[in-house]
Order: sequence, then C-alpha cells, then structure tokens
Amino acid sequence: MSRSIGKSIYRKEAIEKVTGGAKYTDDYKTSQMLHVKLVISSYAHAKLKSINTTNAWKVTGVRAILLGQPFPLTGEEIKDRPPLAFDRVRYHGEPVAAVVADSPVQAKKAADLIEVIYEPLPVVNSPKEALRPGATLIHENLDTYEKIEHVFPESNTNIADRTKIRKGDIEKGWLESDVTIDTNFSFSPSDHIAMETRCVTAKIRQDGFVVFSSATQSPFMIKKLMSDYFNLEEGKIIVNTPLVGGGYGGKVAVQLELIAYMASLAVGGRSVKLINSREEDMITSPGHIGLNANIKLGATKDGKLTASEILYMFDSGAYSDKGATVSRAAAITCTGPYHIENLWCDSLCVYTNHPYATAYRGFSHSELLFVFERAMDMLAEKLGIDPLELRKKNAILPGHTTPTQTLLNSSTVGNLPECIDHLKRLMKWGEGSIIQVSKRKVRVKGISCIWKTSTIDTKSSSGVNLVFNEDGSINIISGIVEIGTGTKTILAQLLAEKLNMDINKIHVKMEVDTQTTPEHWKTVASRGTFMAGRALLKAADDVIQQLKDIASRVLICSPDDLAVGNEMVYVRDEPDTFLHVKDVCYGYKFQNGYGIGGQIIGRGNYTLRHLTHIDHETGVGKPGPEYTVGAQGVEVEFDKKDYSYKVLKAYTVVDIGKVLNNKAAQSQVMGAMSMGLNFGSSETFEFNMEGKVMNPRLRTYTPFRYGDHPEYFIHFLETPHVDGPYGARGIGELGLIGMPAALANCLSTATGVDLNKLPLTPELIWTEKGGGYNDLV
Repeated sequence: MSRSIGKSIYRKEAIEKVTGGAKYTDDYKTSQMLHVKLVISSYAHAKLKSINTTNAWKVTGVRAILLGQPFPLTGEEIKDRPPLAFDRVRYHGEPVAAVVADSPVQAKKAADLIEVIYEPLPVVNSPKEALRPGATLIHENLDTYEKIEHVFPESNTNIADRTKIRKGDIEKGWLESDVTIDTNFSFSPSDHIAMETRCVTAKIRQDGFVVFSSATQSPFMIKKLMSDYFNLEEGKIIVNTPLVGGGYGGKVAVQLELIAYMASLAVGGRSVKLINSREEDMITSPGHIGLNANIKLGATKDGKLTASEILYMFDSGAYSDKGATVSRAAAITCTGPYHIENLWCDSLCVYTNHPYATAYRGFSHSELLFVFERAMDMLAEKLGIDPLELRKKNAILPGHTTPTQTLLNSSTVGNLPECIDHLKRLMKWGEGSIIQVSKRKVRVKGISCIWKTSTIDTKSSSGVNLVFNEDGSINIISGIVEIGTGTKTILAQLLAEKLNMDINKIHVKMEVDTQTTPEHWKTVASRGTFMAGRALLKAADDVIQQLKDIASRVLICSPDDLAVGNEMVYVRDEPDTFLHVKDVCYGYKFQNGYGIGGQIIGRGNYTLRHLTHIDHETGVGKPGPEYTVGAQGVEVEFDKKDYSYKVLKAYTVVDIGKVLNNKAAQSQVMGAMSMGLNFGSSETFEFNMEGKVMNPRLRTYTPFRYGDHPEYFIHFLETPHVDGPYGARGIGELGLIGMPAALANCLSTATGVDLNKLPLTPELIWTEKGGGYNDLV
C-alpha cells in the first residue's frame, strides 16, 4: 500500500499562507530602497515627438528619470522590443519613461508631471486587419531584428512567425468528404488577473553582482536574458523568487526586471523596487493572446473525419515575446484530440497595436480547442450525429499519429474514449441536451474534448538537490517556483514514497535563489511535477546508494543486500539487522572513534528525451513528450427572454496517469475550470477604434464574483505515462482548456445560433440572434 502517493497531503506552505505569514516580493522592504514609477502611453500607436521632464525633476526626492533608447532590443525569439518605448509607442499602456524617487508617492507625482507629445499613427486593431494588403506595418524593420533559428518573421508584413502543418493529401481528403463545414471564430486579448501584481526589486552590489527579487515563474530565464541583453557576466546575476501569488503564465515574461536593472544602474546600484498597479499589470505588462481563426472540416456521412484546413491568426500584440511560441504550440495540436489523416494548417503570430502577449494557462490549447470543438459540434449537427458519439468515433488512440506525425502509444496518449463514456454517465447525457424548465427558461448541456502536450525547449532540464540533516530529516532544494500549485509538496510526497519515510521529516525550500538552487528551466507547461519529479527520483536513488555504501561497511555486507525504508538501512531478508538513517546520513562513527563518510547530499537532473524541432515546411517532428486527454461539459440555465444564463454544473474527466495528491489535483482542476468559464463567459479587453483598452480595472473587467460559481464535478482516470513520476501526467492546465468550447456549444444549443465569438455575454448572444428579443408566447 502506498505511503504517500494518492493521499491528500497538506501543502508544505499552507500554515504560512493561511496565517498571513507568507512573504511575497513586495513584502520585502528596506529603508534605503528607492521606488520606480512608470509613465505609460495613452496611445496605441504614435510617434514620440517629445518628452519633457523639467517639472518632474522639480519634485523632491527624484533621483533619476529614464527614457527609451534604441538598444538593447529584447525578446526571447525575436528581439523587437525596447524596455522603454523609443521613437514610437506600439500599444496603449506601453512604458515610455520611468522615474526613480525616494518614495512611491514622490515617484508617482513626478511621473504625472512628465509631458509627452504624441503624433498619432494608424492603428491595427485585429489580426485580420493586420494581414490586409497595405496594412500599416507595426515593425517596418522586421527583417533586421536579431532572432533565434526556429522563428520565421516575414519581411514587410505584420507576421512575426508562421508555423505550417502538412499531413496526408488535403485534396484527397476533400474528395472523400460527404459533408463539410467552413466557418470563422474570434476573441480579443484579455488578462491573467493574478492576485499578486508583478513586482521586482533590483540592486547592483559593489562587487558587481546584480541581485533581483522577482515575482516570476522563470528566475533562471531572467538570469540568462539579462546576461544576453546587457552583456553581463551570468555568474554575477542572482535572482531570488519568494512565494508567488499566482502566475497562470503571465509571470513567465521578462519585462519589469529590465527596467529595474536600468533604474538601479542610473542611481549608482542602489536597491530599487518596481511594482505594477492593477491597471499597469493588465495593460502595461503582457497579457493573454487573442485570435481570429478560419476552419474548414470534412467528414463522411457516417461521421469519420476526412480533412481539416485551419488558419489560426494569433493576436500577439505589439511585440512577439511569447506569441510566436504560443502560435507554434497551437499548430502542433491544431486538430484537438482527433485522428485526421489529411490536414493543412497555418498558424500565424501577428503583430497588432494591442498589449503584447505572453503565456496563458494552457498555452494556446483553450484557444485552439474553442475553435475546433465548436467546429465539431457544428459538424455533428449537420451530420445529425450525437456530438459525443462523433468525438468518440474520431478519438485519437494509440497507433494513431499526431498532426506533427508522431506515432502514439498507450503511454504517450491517455484513454479518450473512456473519458467520453465517463462524462456521458456523469452528465446523464441520455436525458437530452436541452430540457424545458419554465415558460422562458431551459436547462442545456454542452461538451468538449481536450488534449494537451507541452512544447517547451527541447533541452529544458530540471535539477534537484537532497540534503540530509543530522536527525535524518531531508531538505529538498528545487528551482520550481511555488506559484500556488503545490508542486513542492508533491516533491515531498514523491520522496516520502521513494524512501518510505514520514513526510513530516521532509522539508522543502520554497524560495528560489539562482546562485544556490539547481536550475529548473521555467515553472510552466504542466512540467513541474513531471520534470522536477523525475529529477527528484534520481536524487533519491543517489542518496539511497550513498546510505547503502556507508551502511554496508558497518553491517559488513554488500550494498546490494541492503534496503532503505522506515528511516532505516537494513538487510533485505534480515530486517532486524539495520542502522537508523540518522546514524548514517552524516557518516558513521565506530566505537573506537574511527569515522567514515560524511553528510549525504544527493543530486538529480532530468532532461526531456528525443524531442525535436518541427520541420518548417511540413511540421513533422516530435515537439512534446506525451498527450493528456479528457472530456468536459457544462450545464446551464438559460433565459430565452433576456439571454442571461447561469452555469449550474461543470464537469471534467481527465486521464491523469496517476493521482499523486488527490485533493491538490481536484483543486488544480477546479481552479482551472473556473478560469476557463471566466474566459468563455466574461473576461476580455474592450478596445475602442484607437486601440485603447477601455476596461483596465476590476470594476469593469468582470471575472466571476462570489456566488457565480457552478457545482464542479471532477473524475480522474489513470493510464500511466511510463516516463512520468509514478506514471503521472501534467494536470495544472487541463481543467481550463475545454471550458470555453463547452460553454459555447451549450449556449449555441440553447439559442439555436452558432456562437463563435468570446466572451459569451448576453449582449453578444442578443447581437448574434439578430439584435431583437425573442418574445415567448
């Protein structure tokens, strides 16, 4: 029987958080710290004619004022973005200047006195607009930017990258199609609205070390990019990351750290702090990507999918940042969890005059699944086939190939048909998808299927150190950032299981210090448990070997004869012959005084294996390690008179591989489902014709409030992934990615019209219904 795996273990940082003792980046203050305030653009696209700082300098306490420079240009894939706007601004909210002062009040007062003269330029307000002939170019010198090898910007266009997927014979597929649907989809950019806004402190020590404390998901990437952008010695860059108050992908980007470093440099290396207001966090720092999409889908009359032609046009905003990676990830899983032999897909990263995009929980999958799952429902209706049966008939299975032509097996893909069957039972699908409740209200059900792989850097790695204390307890040191997911508690559970020991004697270092913590590439992509878990198990094997080595010399036997468990090292078939781990983990001292060994420190590292880049012309390659699959649904009460609705129930069935912490997994999926329903129902930026965000505050940007949540139903299947720790698959994003599609399918059934835009507000439904109320008899 498992000692730890599958149990609902309390999170290691729980007491700190529930008592209010947990410290986040902004909680760390010193009396000598200076404060930075940004001046942000009030235009979405304009020339910077002049910036007058005269009055700002008159404010008491002002130490420095920073303006944009032509270099360095920054960006992980394409270096297209100055830290502070130079010559022109490209989105509403872009940082134009930064004031450094003794106090936040002084910095804000001075920033408000900086006078910026703009010359407005034509605004590009959507990807479709950006791709029109003669469209205003957001980056006129796109072909001159430095870039990495596997990104393909197109000169004299607004296309930062194009990913192509070509599989089978698309013309043959159309000839085999008895029924086709061809339609369009869209939604605007939005925000992550993490509870903690982004914050960073920076200082330059007298010995030349640059020290950051940052609310980030990627401390090691900060170290790498700061070295690259500013020609700093990487070994002299230290990034500290305490607990992070939510990330959801938004804290992957490296942005404020650049400005904070320049601010510290401007004041002689003194410690400075830069924290976003809520408005700045929403529009100045990068947000959630938008999308326009066209999809054509074909099938035989009995429902076998024969062909798909897809164009994804992702709204990356003013700069490429993670937009190119997001659009590439969407291409890789472009068809949803279905087997289609004939496929043509182009996925574009498109520049617009919107706030630029970074990662968002699910990394393109909620976006592409909204498009594809809506198309599947539309096809099912045209075929006259039950939507769940159509999905089950075409479900991706072992032996099938992905869009990038990776051959799947029972380990690398879960059991989608069983997920569909279980969802069908949970939702009582056989009762019907629409039930009349009263004269004006109906209860309606909608579903979607989901899948996800993680398309991270092919050489991404994770390291873990295990350090014994003299009492036999162990410290886990990992570069995973605790962003609220409980991943570090999972590491403790894995170690408790491996060493068969009390989890209360396992301690986890929550903070990350890049100078002393083993590197974990980024805390993203549901790869934390997978990669750090594998690294931890290797480190555990290392300490087991060391414990056996020392104990074998005391017990006078081969190390192979020994086992470790219950805080003992013992002879396997003579368990009464043993040593306590606490008597071995710091070496062993014989009665005559001789000592052998020393403090045991284990180390482990894991790198994803056999991943490749995809071919630029065909998309062939192996960009992800495994595919997690599932099925989701919602039940809504819909008012046919005023088009309002309430989500009553939400369902997720997902093949998790192996449940490691039951309560944590349930909570992760539930929280993600809530995010997905928010994305689908209400969250969006509202842009005016000039590209200005009209709702950059939580009063007008409306996520769920108290009482809005439905009843959540979550069920896990377990088809082990052999490479995962104890067979586990990534789970952190899966609850989100099908919710917008399920809600859209549900409301399309309720209204009798195809709702192919997000968010699904009553106003949108009213518009799509033709702008008139449906009077009931």
